Amino acid sequence: MIKRASLVAVLALVTSSLVLAHGNARAEVKAEIGGKTVTIEYGRPSLKGRDMLGQAEAGMTWRLGADGATTLRNEGPLGFGEQTVPPGEYVLKARKVADGGWHLVVTAGDEVVAEVPLTTSELAESVEMFTIELSGSGRFEAKWGTLSLATDLVAR
Repeated sequence: MIKRASLVAVLALVTSSLVLAHGNARAEVKAEIGGKTVTIEYGRPSLKGRDMLGQAEAGMTWRLGADGATTLRNEGPLGFGEQTVPPGEYVLKARKVADGGWHLVVTAGDEVVAEVPLTTSELAESVEMFTIELSGSGRFEAKWGTLSLATDLVAR
């Protein structure tokens, strides 16, 4: 039993060290939307004086975070604009489009399940660590630097 506890402690220390070495923490946000749980898990990179989203070129796809895919798990069908995402687990990405706007891209494997425009707005204060917020009222918002990328989602 002591050996097992020591192994767990060593693994926890190694995991913490890896997060500190890369400088990116992982985060999870959850919300109840239409009585069903929606969970997003993602990496949280820091700006460190850069303007990462401002440097993105049209056509570029970003994985919405760092150190691994950003995942969406939904217990019930979700409506993103006119598109419906069935219950399941998906990868979220963002694509910068030609007009300077962004789209949220929901994928399963190599298949695009939904691609919806994101509302872009300027934040009053810069957000150092990439942050995703998800509200029970059905609002998805990604914030980094002075840019906010948002969309509404509904239970279907």
